[in-house]
Amino acid sequence: MTSQATAIVPDIAARADAPAAAADGRQDLLGLTRSEIAAALVAAGEPEKAAKMRASQLWHWIYYRGSRDFAEMTTLAKDMRERLAGRFTVGRPQASRDLKSVDGTRKWLLKFADGQEAECVHIPEDDRGALCVSSQVGCTLTCKFCHTGTMKLVRNLDAGEIVGQVMLARDHLEEWPSPKDGRMLSNIVMMGMGEPLYNFDNVSKALKIVMDNEGIAISKRRITLSTAGVVPMIARCGAELGVNLAISLHAVRDDIRDVIVPINKKYPIKDLLAACAAYPGLSNARRITFEYVMLKGVNDTPADAKELVRLLKGIPAKVNLIPFNPWPGAPYECSSDEAIRKFSDIVFNAGYSSPVRTPRGRDIMAACGQLKSDSVKRSKADILREQAAKEATAAAVPA
Repeated sequence: MTSQATAIVPDIAARADAPAAAADGRQDLLGLTRSEIAAALVAAGEPEKAAKMRASQLWHWIYYRGSRDFAEMTTLAKDMRERLAGRFTVGRPQASRDLKSVDGTRKWLLKFADGQEAECVHIPEDDRGALCVSSQVGCTLTCKFCHTGTMKLVRNLDAGEIVGQVMLARDHLEEWPSPKDGRMLSNIVMMGMGEPLYNFDNVSKALKIVMDNEGIAISKRRITLSTAGVVPMIARCGAELGVNLAISLHAVRDDIRDVIVPINKKYPIKDLLAACAAYPGLSNARRITFEYVMLKGVNDTPADAKELVRLLKGIPAKVNLIPFNPWPGAPYECSSDEAIRKFSDIVFNAGYSSPVRTPRGRDIMAACGQLKSDSVKRSKADILREQAAKEATAAAVPA
């Protein structure tokens, strides 16, 4: 536990370079599918016929009960548990910083096996809570109002590292075995560090694990994926995952969006909205959320609100108005309360829900747009030099 603050506790083909094994050489089962677990068991010498059943048993212990210790998995024979412990591990990211806001929001800075870091945030309500999950260390994009956007992309997170954020939050909230009702981790929002549609394979794999009814069992209706507008991937997201879609829109004119959300130069507003209108499963009961950060003098006029209404015509939608959350060196200011109210009234009177999001966790830099870690991408030469230095140090130590 830390004591600081109110502490308690690049492209679509970017590779996930995180190591797949623990430092001692054991294979980490976290993030593997059932069939991958079964294949790992076969490779470890388990008969193929039995491996499928063993994989289901492990799935129950890992994702329903949250167990990390094979010795606890009492539905497996003792000698089997011992063999598993020698060959495998069930990992978690390390919470290198754990902060709690005055409003109850909790932020973890998570360190992964290679030392890289990302943040995730739990936002509690009275009887439920959402976990804001990261998909990348850094971000592929460079949105000008977003603190994460000031980082370069370091790497994608793999499926185990994405699921690991959910597992760690459940650990801290003491919500194992997976509860059916009343849990404080009831919703997942892929709105943390990174652009999830530029790491879709790993995000998809992780979310399918999270949604599995025999494990964590969070329904797709309680999962929202937020994208800045990777147009070619939107239909695939709807078809393969069927989760709720949120669009980081933030401007109604291409010239402004080109500046504050630069991916707009590649996928302009017209193309983005066409992809939204065709999103699989879209209906009045299942609307797309359009996120709109309120920037003083940039995108917050009544004319902007009226144009937003025009753009959304025919798309089942709701609008989340987000007061800009400042961060050190930010080039923008938040719109005034009066400007936000007028904007919201125009959108609401046109028939669209337009709540103003209450900032949460600002005092610990956990609010929307404030997440960032100190991770930097290292060159291969730097990594090799570091390894050589470690080997030289080890060689110099007397036996």
